[in-house]
Amino acid sequence: MKTLFMLLLFCHAASTVKHSLKFFLTATSGVTNLPEFVGFAMVDEVQVGYCDSNSKIAEPKQDWMRDFMKDNPEHRELYTRRCLIVQQLFRGNLDDFKQRFNQTGGAHILQRMNGCEWDDETGEVTGFNQFGYDGEDFLALDLQTLTWTAPRQEAFTTKLRWDADEAGLEYIKYHYNHICPDRLKKYVHYGRSFLQRTDLPSVSLLQKTPSSPVSCHATGFYPDRAMMYWRKDGEEHHEDVDHGEILPNHDGSFQISVDLILSSVAPEDWRRYDCVFHLSGVEDDIVTKLDKAQIRTNWVSPSEFPAGVTGVVVGLLLLLALCIAGLFIRRRNNNGFIPANTE
Repeated sequence: MKTLFMLLLFCHAASTVKHSLKFFLTATSGVTNLPEFVGFAMVDEVQVGYCDSNSKIAEPKQDWMRDFMKDNPEHRELYTRRCLIVQQLFRGNLDDFKQRFNQTGGAHILQRMNGCEWDDETGEVTGFNQFGYDGEDFLALDLQTLTWTAPRQEAFTTKLRWDADEAGLEYIKYHYNHICPDRLKKYVHYGRSFLQRTDLPSVSLLQKTPSSPVSCHATGFYPDRAMMYWRKDGEEHHEDVDHGEILPNHDGSFQISVDLILSSVAPEDWRRYDCVFHLSGVEDDIVTKLDKAQIRTNWVSPSEFPAGVTGVVVGLLLLLALCIAGLFIRRRNNNGFIPANTE
C-alpha cells in the first residue's frame, strides 16, 4: 500500500505541465426536477461553461471566460449551437439505448465525457470520448485504432454501427488531435492569470470527538496538483492514516484532508507527528504540528456545561419523560388510539 501511494504521488507531481479541456454531458429520461439535458465545460478542472435544455444558451462561468466570449463571440455562438445539436443527438441515443435494454419506463441517464489533454512542455496531445448509461460504462473510443470498445454486450450493436462510420471517425480523430487542443491552448493563454496562479491553502487540524481521528484539512489551494501526508519523526507515516481525495470548492480552488487515527498513538508521542502539505511548484511545504491546543472541534464535554445549562437540560429531559408517560396513559385509556378530534 505504501508503494502504491508513493507511485500515485509521483504520477500526480509528474503531470505538472498538463492542461485539459473536458465536456461533461448528461441526458435524462423519467427524472423529475432536472433539465432533460445538462452540459458543462471545464478547463484544468475548473468549470468555465454551462448549458441546459431549459436555457438553451451557453453561459460562461468564470470572469476571464466571460471576457474571452466578449472578445470572441463566435465561441459563444458555437457552444450554444453545439448545445442544441447535442441535445437532439442525446435524445436519439437515449431512446436507442433504452431499446437495447428493452426498457419502456423508469428513470434512465446517459452521460458522456469527452475532451483532450495537452502537455505544454512536450506538446503531447491526448483525446478521449466515453459514454456511460445508468451509471455503468457503455462505450469508449480508442483513438489509436479508431474503433469503439463496448464493455457491455448491449452496446455491441451500437459499436458496430459507429465503427462503420469511417468518415465520422476520421473527423473525430482530427477534432481531438487538432481542434480541441487548439481551443484549449487559447483558453489557457487567455485565462493564464487565473489558471496558472498559485494559491496556498489554510490548513487546520479538525476532530469531531476526542475518540475520532484528527483530520489535517487544507482548503483554498490552486492548482489541484498537491499532496498531503502525515510524518512521524520526520519520515512519511502511512499506518493508521486515511488519505482523502482532492475536491473542488465553489470558487474554483481545491481542498484535501488526511486523517490520522490516534487510538494507537500515546499522548506523549503526539509531538513526534506533523502534517505536511505540498503544492507543486512551491518550494516550501506547509507543516502543521500535531498539537492538542491547535485542534478545532465543536464537541463539548457534558462536564464542561455551566451548572444552569445542565439544570435546563435535565429539566427538559424530565419534561419529555412526563409527556411520553402521559401519551402512553392516553393511548391505554382509548384502547390504543388517540381521538382525531377532542372538541
